[in-house]
Amino acid sequence: MTTTSAERQQAYRAKRPFAGDNGERRLQSWVSTATALALGRLARRAGTTQRAVLEQLILDADRAVTQAMSDDELDHYLALQCNNE
Repeated sequence: MTTTSAERQQAYRAKRPFAGDNGERRLQSWVSTATALALGRLARRAGTTQRAVLEQLILDADRAVTQAMSDDELDHYLALQCNNE
C-alpha cells in the first residue's frame, strides 16, 4: 500500500524527537528581515546550513553563561529550562 505525502511527513515528524544523540525539537519563530539576512550570510560564509549556525551560536552562548556559574546557580538555571518546556 502506498502512503500519501501527508502520511510520510507525519511519520517523519514522529521520529524526530528520537533522532540523533539527544533527539530533536522543532522551533518556529519570526525574526526581523535583518536577522534572517544576517543568518544567511553567516551560513554562506561558514559554508554550512542556517540550522548549524543557529545551533552553534546558541550552544556557545549557553556555555558562556554557565561557565562562571556556581553549582547552585547552575542547578537553578537548569531547573528553569525544565520548567519552561
